[in-house]
Amino acid sequence: MSRNGFSLKEIFRFLVGGGSAVAVDFLSYHLLMYIGIPVTPSKAVSYVLGAAVGFIINKLWTFESRTFLPMEIVKYIILYAFSAMVNALINRTVLDWLDISIIAFLAATGTSTIINYLGQKFFVFSKRGDSC
Repeated sequence: MSRNGFSLKEIFRFLVGGGSAVAVDFLSYHLLMYIGIPVTPSKAVSYVLGAAVGFIINKLWTFESRTFLPMEIVKYIILYAFSAMVNALINRTVLDWLDISIIAFLAATGTSTIINYLGQKFFVFSKRGDSC
């Protein structure tokens, strides 16, 4: 851990965990549609599966939080609901300004990734004495 509370190891683990969650989301989404589940339920289920994988990886590996606290799940849901709203707002705003979808997507995803990292570190899985 560095002096300011951030470490490259932790950030790397967070990005790997997030990539794993996205992979689960993507693969389960396509698998569910392949077996005949409609698009909207497929996406809802795949998003929840990806979020669950992200929760487990980040809890146990990234932030090394070994105790089970039910409130962490509630905090995680609150964080991801907030992050999803910010993501959609930034995506829409950048699209309105620039009308370039890849820039809007990257700006929204980058912002929500930072929010999710900070939120998990200091809100969801914070250890006593950690603060923003």
